[in-house]
Order: sequence, then C-alpha cells, then structure tokens
Amino acid sequence: MGESNARYYASRDPLGDTGDFITAPEISQMFGELVGLWIADLWVKMGASKNIHFVELGPGRGTLSKDALKTAGKYGFDPHIHFVEGSLELRKLQRKAVPTVRFHHDLSTLPDDRPLLIVANEFFDALPIHQLVRSADGWRERMVGLEGDNFAFVAGDKPMDAVVPPSWKEAPQGTMIETSAAASTVMAEIARRLTNQGGAALIIDYGAAELRSGSTLQALKEHTKVDPLAHPGEADLTAHVDFELLQAVAAKNGAEVMGLQTQGEWLRQLHIDTRLEALKRQSPKMADQLQRQRDRLVEDDQMGSLFKVLGVCGRRWPIGEGFQ
Repeated sequence: MGESNARYYASRDPLGDTGDFITAPEISQMFGELVGLWIADLWVKMGASKNIHFVELGPGRGTLSKDALKTAGKYGFDPHIHFVEGSLELRKLQRKAVPTVRFHHDLSTLPDDRPLLIVANEFFDALPIHQLVRSADGWRERMVGLEGDNFAFVAGDKPMDAVVPPSWKEAPQGTMIETSAAASTVMAEIARRLTNQGGAALIIDYGAAELRSGSTLQALKEHTKVDPLAHPGEADLTAHVDFELLQAVAAKNGAEVMGLQTQGEWLRQLHIDTRLEALKRQSPKMADQLQRQRDRLVEDDQMGSLFKVLGVCGRRWPIGEGFQ
C-alpha cells in the first residue's frame, strides 16, 4: 500500500472530475472557509501572536489552505506556511495556490521554534495499514503474495498477538482488524510537537469512532471502486482511519484531545448554513448548486456521518469551536 501510493501520488494530479476522486475542499469553498474560521478563532483566543506556523499535511491541490488562509487572513492571521508533501507533481499545483509555502517531505523538518496550527484532511486514510486475522493458532497478518503473475492475499506465518489491542485478543476465529503503525507514528509526532511547541491540529478523514472488525481497504480509479490489488501504483489505495487509536496515541504523547465530531455536526456548529445563505444571496443563480455542495459535505447519507473531525492541542490551549 505504501509503495503503490508513493508511485501513484508522485505521477499525477489525482483530484477532480478528470482524476480518481474528489475531496471536501474541491466540493465547496465553504469547507476551507470554515476551517479558516476555526483556525482564526483559536488563534485569536491564544493572543493572536505573529510567531506561528500553519501546516497542512497532504494538501492536494492546495485548495483548502488557499481558502482557509484567505478567510483567516481577514482577522490578521499571517503565519509562516508549510506543506508536508512528497509529490513533485502536486507541489507544482500547491505552489500556484499558495506561493509563499515551504515544502517538507515529512514532519521531521518542520520548524520547532513556535506553535503549530496543523490541518490534515484525507491524509491519514492513505497511510499503509496492517490487516490482522484471528486464526486457530492466534493472530496472523494478512499479507500480499503472488498467484502466478497476479497479486493475491496470503496468510502470514509470524505471530502478531503482541500488536492486537487487549479488548480484541480473544475475538472469534476469522475476525479481521486493521491497524496502522504509520498513522501511530505521525500522530505521535504531531502530539509531541504540540506538547513541546504549543498549537493545535485538526484531523478530518473517514472512519469510525471506535475500532471495528473487517477490511476497509479500497481502491479508487476514475471515481470507481476497483480491486485493490489489480492496479498497483495506478489507483488510490485508502482505508478507514482508526480514530480510537489516534486519540489514544495523542494522549499518550502528552497532547490534549479536544474531541471527536462527525463532519456534518462540526460544520453545522461552525454555521455552514449561515455561510450557505450568504453565498446564495451573492449568487442567486447558483443557489441549487450551492445547496447540493452543502448537502454533500453535511448530510448523513453523504459525507456528514462517515467523515469525522478530530481536534488535538497542546497543554493550556482552548477547545476549538465544534467540539463543545
């Protein structure tokens, strides 16, 4: 999964109608604007310091940051801007959207001299996962091997009981769960930085509030689900984010968990409907389109329930809007 996605993102712009999938910032400007308001509100509550960094992980085309920074800028927010992005192709698009950005391949080179305000939208879902299956002899990893010239799922032979959460140790035979060492590593780095430097992180992605059994691995190609093993490096591979794990890792590494909210409810609490009505008044002919965009972001049968918003912050930072 890691190697496939590295090749996939390095070779193309995967977003939009001509790509393989679309994300919330590309659906509507309202999404980025409300993220910007959330950031500006938190920044003002902490004294509106000029010494602050804004960071986005996996920024896509840079649309979210462009919209968020424009909105937050109305309140005087003028940070140093950093993108964590490995794809040279996407960096070209991101530079056009946010000309003053500094790029990083990972979090290790982010500055450590001042607080960070971090946004990660649909970043964690693309990090590689492990799938663990309970067999008669204990937990084993589901791995990828070959059947002829084709990739196929195969059973690993090494015991994996040590990495299974205690509450799942005695699950029935045949149970499958997923875990992500990569997601834990990134979350731990974020939490340590917020603890040491101050700041907050907003993590938006799809997944469940608690770990569930079953495979969530999927591949998207031209907006259609395909066999995850059929197009290595040519399709977007993702899996549901384990928000239970992210919260535990954040707390273990010293950060405060603001809360976990569904995307729909979080956007409602940030008054997306007020913003919708303002846009309709500005552009009456686009009213129906704007309503569809809002519904796609908010309604439970679209992105509103499956997508979650996790807020994390350093010690003594206030709870951000939407988590009360």
